[in-house]
Amino acid sequence: MHLTNRQIFQNNLATPSVLSNPLEIVKAKGIYIYDDDGNEYIDLVSGVSVSNVGHLHPKVKEAIIGQLDKYMHLMVYGKYIQSPQVQLTQKLVTNLPPSLNSVYFVNSGSEAVEGAIKLSKRITGRTDIISFNNAYHGSTHGALSVLGNEEMKNAYRPLLPNVIFCDFNSNDALERITKDTACIIMEPVQTEAGIIIPKKEWLKAIRERCDDTGTILIFDEVQLGFGRSGSLFAFENFDVIPDILCLAKAMGSGMPIGAFISSSDNMLKLTHNPSLGHITTFGGHPVSCVAALAGLEHILNENLHIRANKMGKTIVDMLINQPLIKEIRSIGLMLGVEVVSPYKVSDLISIFQENGLIVDQFLFNDTSFRIAPPLTITVDEINIIVEKIILSLNRLKSNK
Repeated sequence: MHLTNRQIFQNNLATPSVLSNPLEIVKAKGIYIYDDDGNEYIDLVSGVSVSNVGHLHPKVKEAIIGQLDKYMHLMVYGKYIQSPQVQLTQKLVTNLPPSLNSVYFVNSGSEAVEGAIKLSKRITGRTDIISFNNAYHGSTHGALSVLGNEEMKNAYRPLLPNVIFCDFNSNDALERITKDTACIIMEPVQTEAGIIIPKKEWLKAIRERCDDTGTILIFDEVQLGFGRSGSLFAFENFDVIPDILCLAKAMGSGMPIGAFISSSDNMLKLTHNPSLGHITTFGGHPVSCVAALAGLEHILNENLHIRANKMGKTIVDMLINQPLIKEIRSIGLMLGVEVVSPYKVSDLISIFQENGLIVDQFLFNDTSFRIAPPLTITVDEINIIVEKIILSLNRLKSNK
């Protein structure tokens, strides 16, 4: 008996949630994705901030094909000099502050967070960690330990000990940083909380307190990196430089890759006492690295990170006066759109899909939806999108 893709998906593919009628995607290009029935959808999620240069960008595709003619995986990470890794490293450190000059390639955001936490403990010899309520840092055990939502992690305890949670933008976090604190890990903008922007003075005070106590400041820019925030990296918006920077998602322009980045002096501590302080087989995969380099070069050459501010503001200005919209929190081309009560975002998501829009909810904010399209989006495309969003909002209102 021949099984369809849908039957195999439902019967044999392990998934993190149960879906009643998922789309079967057969093609994606630019800001559009297409299902097996030929329906076209505009992607306003970008694979959760992955496809910043759009789907199947020709320069990324060309780079991948070129690397396939040379080699793929050769050896566990760090054993050989490989041109894709070296060239990507050079491009990254050229566009980062001098203190972030050593790149450790991994496979995902969760692994970048794991590596960053380990490195902070190795640097300081301490064990205490500070994180924030409603923070999302990944699903592996260490990353889950610093995730700020009890419902998502309670079933997996015990997790890492000595983790303290504070409210974002609160002075409590400043008071909790002591000479026993190995690191404070944070998103420079909280994403899954619904796009919560930090107070600039507060973030600077966090940096100063870390300096005073010898605490490592880790910024998780897995969702915000590579132009999403209106700067190449989100920390540039706040004039605060972390000790360790975590990247992934948009880094690979559709291919899997991540990194944690710090100073050379810090990274050298992973080479001894013990040696092999962090190991990864596929980290810095050459095909992922050439895709990442092509995407990064396109963002820089076309100023997509700067352009994101204009595109984001255009969307905000066109939607802000809609009666069903309570508030729009935004930075660059990352928007959290809050819907007035008692209307439900879950109902709106279904209407969006029927109107050809792929929109997503936040993990820790059920009254808002995200708008985070590819940075390549045009004003003409925004006009179409806003028209569809308003149509969907009006339908939600009429359904009540």
